[in-house]
Amino acid sequence: MYKKDFLLNDNIYLLNHSVGRPLKNTEQQFKTHFLDHWQDASSEPWPQWISAIERYQIALGSLFNDDANHFCPQVNLSSALTKVLMSVDRLQQPHTKILMSESDFPSMGFVMQRAIANTANITYIPNSLDITDPTIWAKYLNTSIDLVFISHAYSNTGQQAPVKDILALAREHHVLSIVDVAQSAGIIPLDLSTTRPDFMIGSCVKWLCGGPGSSYLWVNPDQLKHCQPKDVGWFSHQQPFEFNIHHFENHQGALRFWGGTPSIMPYVISANSIEYFVRIGIEKLRQHNQILLAMLADAFPQALVSPQQEAQRNGTAILHFGSQQEAVLSALSAHSISIDNRQQGMRISPHIYNDRIEIMQLIEVINTVYINE
Repeated sequence: MYKKDFLLNDNIYLLNHSVGRPLKNTEQQFKTHFLDHWQDASSEPWPQWISAIERYQIALGSLFNDDANHFCPQVNLSSALTKVLMSVDRLQQPHTKILMSESDFPSMGFVMQRAIANTANITYIPNSLDITDPTIWAKYLNTSIDLVFISHAYSNTGQQAPVKDILALAREHHVLSIVDVAQSAGIIPLDLSTTRPDFMIGSCVKWLCGGPGSSYLWVNPDQLKHCQPKDVGWFSHQQPFEFNIHHFENHQGALRFWGGTPSIMPYVISANSIEYFVRIGIEKLRQHNQILLAMLADAFPQALVSPQQEAQRNGTAILHFGSQQEAVLSALSAHSISIDNRQQGMRISPHIYNDRIEIMQLIEVINTVYINE
């Protein structure tokens, strides 16, 4: 039903944890909302381009059920995280303490190590521990911590963090919180009207099928007064077109984190794809994904290394077939089934444009070479 809307090849594409496939109308959206305004020699394109950014914010607001003005476009998550860390005085103190997991995406750790004071301390929850268990977080999260970094979903383990439980602990201990939804946005529902971290960062390249370059920062309005960004530009200004070099005033909303002259094209593409998925409904996307993951779990329970329980898993199944792993990978590649492989196992991430028939084909290919040991 949904395949017709996407640019898909003859292969079975199951790499949505990496890069989602584009919508067929992406090229037309690019032309209508970006290129046509640029080519129109009779008018200045900026007013229309700014409208495209506003459309992106509105789409994010619909996706996460919150005010569009609480979202600020960003180039990528690393930049967004850097801006947050450097804007909050509490996070720039000599003995700031950060809590995150060894399972977090390495780029986030790199930022933490450089954007806080050299004497600050980062505590990592070991990747040997079960980060889907709230009691594990409770052992590490206490009043000595200044900031907890939470990945909603972990791409290399197929796990989902208990975000609401962690945020409750953070509030109890007066700890700032940042939630990373890069691997969950578009496949795991998150309602910001009820789930209220202090900050949230995410991107559109994966399940939202918006391509690279369109990320975002959500700022809890209660935190804005504490945020004095250092990486600013004319689009961070309350009056961007004032053009007075002697006067700068932070934008009253999340756009104070924007910076200089923004990109436009990535947000045009992503606004369109987000609107598409909002129309379907994230709950429906999640349900479809989990039905297909359950097929894999039922077919290969002995090879499943990602969580068995739906509440603990994200949108990815991870399978490891032991000594037969390479043979299985070769067979899938020979049949044009696109997955990838990491230390924990092969990652398989079905989206709304994948179906039961494709998962059955994958299972059949694996069964041609796999002998249950």
